[in-house]
Parts: sequence; C-alpha cells; structure tokens
Amino acid sequence: MNFSLTKLKNGLGVLTVPIPGMASATVTVWVKTGSRLEEKATSGISHFLEHMIFKGSKKRPTSKDIFGDVDAIGGEFNAGTSKDWTNFYIKVRAKNLPKAFDVLSDMVLNPLLKEEEVQREKGVIIEELRMHEDTPMIRISDLFEQLIFSGNPLGRDIIGSEESIKNIKRSDFLSYRKTHYYPENMLVTVAGGIGKDSAEKLVDKYFGVIPSVDKSSSFQEFNSKQSKPQTMLSDQKKEQAHFVLGFRGNGRGYSGRYAEAVLSAILGGSASSRLFIEVRERRGLGYAIRTSVDRYNDTGYMATQAGVDIKRVDEAIKVTLEEHYALASKKKPISKAELSKAKEFLKGHLALALEDTKEVTGYFGEQALFLKEIITPEEAFKRVDSVTADEVVAEANKLFRPERLNLAVIGPYEDEGRFRKLLK
Repeated sequence: MNFSLTKLKNGLGVLTVPIPGMASATVTVWVKTGSRLEEKATSGISHFLEHMIFKGSKKRPTSKDIFGDVDAIGGEFNAGTSKDWTNFYIKVRAKNLPKAFDVLSDMVLNPLLKEEEVQREKGVIIEELRMHEDTPMIRISDLFEQLIFSGNPLGRDIIGSEESIKNIKRSDFLSYRKTHYYPENMLVTVAGGIGKDSAEKLVDKYFGVIPSVDKSSSFQEFNSKQSKPQTMLSDQKKEQAHFVLGFRGNGRGYSGRYAEAVLSAILGGSASSRLFIEVRERRGLGYAIRTSVDRYNDTGYMATQAGVDIKRVDEAIKVTLEEHYALASKKKPISKAELSKAKEFLKGHLALALEDTKEVTGYFGEQALFLKEIITPEEAFKRVDSVTADEVVAEANKLFRPERLNLAVIGPYEDEGRFRKLLK
C-alpha cells in the first residue's frame, strides 16, 4: 500500500494513500492535541470542542445544515478524541470528495461556537459522562489509567469531570483553538479512490488558507515513580466484577513493539488465546476477557480486561497473573503452532481493517503525527513474521515485573487489601 507524505507552504502535513479501484474515499483532519495537553481547570475541553464543531459553522450555521449536506452525498462522518490527538472525518463515494472537503474544512476551521450551543451541549456531555460511569466495561479502563498514570495529565479522563465541563466557557474554546489548531500541529489524510495529485490539490484548496504559526505544542512527559504493585478499587454494587490487570510498558516507537503485539495475541487476543481458554473455557469464571496494548508517545501498557463472577474474582485475577508469569518463565513454553497462529491473527485483523478507507487513514495518520518512520502494512506483516518465540519471552520478562504491575477493580467490595495480596 503506497503512501505520500508532504507539507503545504503553511506547514500543514498532507498524507495520501491512493487505492486504485476503490469506490469510496475518506478525508480525515487530525490535530495533535488531546486531554493530556489540557489545563486541569478545563479538562475535557478537547472532547467538548469535538462536539461543538458539529453545531454550526460559517457556511452552515446549524447542525441540521451540516448533517443535511453530508446526507445529501450519502456520506458517513464522525470525530474522535484521545489523550493526544483529535480527529474529524468524512467518508464518501470518491466522486463526492470535493463536497466532503468543503464541509469538513468549514466545520473544523470556522466553527461558530455559539454561547447558547455551548450551554446546551454541557448537559449532553454530562449525561455521556454519567453513562460511562454507569457502564463498568467502559469505566474500568478509565480507572486503570488513573492508577497507572497517577500524577500526570495522562491519568485524567478524556471526557473531563462534571465540574470542569460546567466551567468551560466560549472564550476557553477560542483560546484552546488558538493554542493547538494551527497548521504545523495538524495533518490531513486522504485514502481511497483518488490520485495523489488530485487529493493534494483539494487539501491545498480547502486547508492552505490557514496561516502558519511559529510555535510548538508541548506536553508533560510521563515519568513513573512506581516501585511496587498498585491497586485501585471502586466499590460499586454490580452483578459482575470488572478488572483490568496490566503492566506499564513502552511508547509508540518502541523497537520491540511487534514482539509485544505477538505476546498480547498469545495471552488474550482471541477466543483461542491462553487467557480465554484458562479463565472462560476451563474455569467458567467469566464471559469476556481480552488483552491489548495501548501506547502514547512516551509510555504505554499491556493490560488484560475481564468481566467475571463477583464471587470468584480473586481466582480470576490469580489465574490471569499466573498465565503472564508462566509465559515469561517458560513454565508454559510457546509452541511453534501458537506462535504462528498469533502472527496470522495479527496480520489477518490488520488486513481486514484496512479494507475500510477510514481505517486506512487511521493506520497511516497516527504514525504520521507521532513517528519519524511510517511502516506500511506490508512492512508490518514482515516485522510480525520475523518475531521469534525467544523475542516474545524476552519482552514478557521486561514487562511482567512487580514494579510495573497495576490492578483496577470495580465491584461490590470494600477491602482493597484483599486485592493487593493477590499481586504479591
């Protein structure tokens, strides 16, 4: 899959991925900012601004106008906010890309940010926050990051708090946009049935007007002071216990990330992974269990999330931890078949995802924003294939250490010491 990465005169990054024969195309606008770059008093403003950009723009003063223009071309559009990026996309038939650019540029560059809309949307976001808090499968991940990144903006929830949301004013949005929404801090990605030159001309036409600004974004680097296992308990009277058990790890550019990906797949990536078999199939402790890797520029973690029987949560945590250590110690060696299956699982999922032009812009866009080198899918497949069992075990031994271990639990429990004992 070929790509091109260039810059406009104003410093805006432009990444194009032409896919001949593809009927659709996606244009995505990325801004290199998210919740970790916010002031504490206005935490959640990145996500709040994402909402506000759909509420009216210079050419389309209401959300009905914006949605109507996208519906008129049969488009799909949405946005996302993470801890270090925000993006907005429209996916359409390739022939309708000019209209998609017109709508998206108007929304992102010229939002009206009306005071009455700001006040109205506060209620919507607060209800979204409450929904998260009432949904343990979502909430447990937030609690885990609060624990593992304690003391750093990375530990704050992306959505903010009720207090911070209520306090955000229109002037805060204007100041935030001035600080972060400038060409050198942004990227436009285009993927699908359009040529490189045509895509770049559209980007230049609709985004080349943004004035260049000579400044750089900064964030508070994460430096862990953890020296022993940490736990966090949320006492909620639920019918099911939820936990995330994970180990502090490495950032996006880590050289061993492909071996870590294979490690994650072997442990809990699929329905035939070690943890799925041990926790669900053999012991019947819960319905769902999954291991994944999350990364930021300067740090990351590998974690396993599960929903289990409230009466057998201790056993589930114990078994989960034992499986991690058994792999690292070679008590349960990695077989050739297991290694091959994990690799094919990773490659297959990536290949299937990249059949969607939106996923293509996501795959290339995040790399272009944060990494010096962009790895094509074909190169990624080669790097996954080259991983050896010894490399997987070596990464497990680096990661699965007590001073990196963290556990967050939601359930009808009051004694945090009960869970601390399980980590010794």
